[in-house]
Amino acid sequence: MAATHSDEPAPSVADVIDVMERLYPPTLAADWDSIGLVLGDPDAPVRTILLSVDASEEASMEAHDRGADLLITHHPLFLSGVTSFAADSSKGRIVHRLIRHDIALFNAHTNADCAEPGVSDALAATFGLIDLEPLDDSGLGRVGMLTAPMVLSDFADHVAAALPYTPRGISVSGDLMSEVSRVAVCGGAGDSLLSAANASGADVYVTADLRHHRAFEHRADGGCFLIDVPHWASEWPWLKSAKRELRRALAQLPGGRDVIIKVSQECTDPWTTHRRSPDE
Repeated sequence: MAATHSDEPAPSVADVIDVMERLYPPTLAADWDSIGLVLGDPDAPVRTILLSVDASEEASMEAHDRGADLLITHHPLFLSGVTSFAADSSKGRIVHRLIRHDIALFNAHTNADCAEPGVSDALAATFGLIDLEPLDDSGLGRVGMLTAPMVLSDFADHVAAALPYTPRGISVSGDLMSEVSRVAVCGGAGDSLLSAANASGADVYVTADLRHHRAFEHRADGGCFLIDVPHWASEWPWLKSAKRELRRALAQLPGGRDVIIKVSQECTDPWTTHRRSPDE
């Protein structure tokens, strides 16, 4: 009798890393970035994976509660050198919890931003954009078309409904009754691409963490409309995309079809409440 999938050995942490690095090549990462395996034994078996935007305490607890052997995040736990992993800090507690429960930690950051499909492809797909092109020469961001034009007000409602809920919601700059059809997007902080969004011919640019002065000057100089969304919400759609790509690739490995891949629903946006101004 042929062996069933459950009889096959589970892929190792190293096997999963190999798949992730083929999907999101390390060569695409920025020089300042920190990517790859942070914690864990490369030879350890992986039967359950949890995907999360942030390597937060909540994510580490969820990884344990859901029986994960590997936590894959977008944002790195450590972006610069540290001298202590003491458990009197949040990052120290994360390290101790993951090691104590034999949970490996891996992240794909700017390499996932620039890969195709990557973070911005997932964001563009969330809004239903088609005919996508990179927004800049480094492969960051995407610009594409709506299947049908709509006024900015309706498109803003569409963006708000398509993204996962956060208390802060979204902010809009532009004439709400103007028609938009060409849309630029960048998952995560994207105000460095304001000029690229304008040069792409976009009617509106959707990204996160737009700073006051850059946004003000961009609009004052006649730049495209802007929609500022929460950083976490703009990158969360990538988790579903990564799950799909990872599942397809793991299926080619012995035991890979049996690996359970879960997406964290935990909102790690730091803002917890929105209050309306008295005259709003």
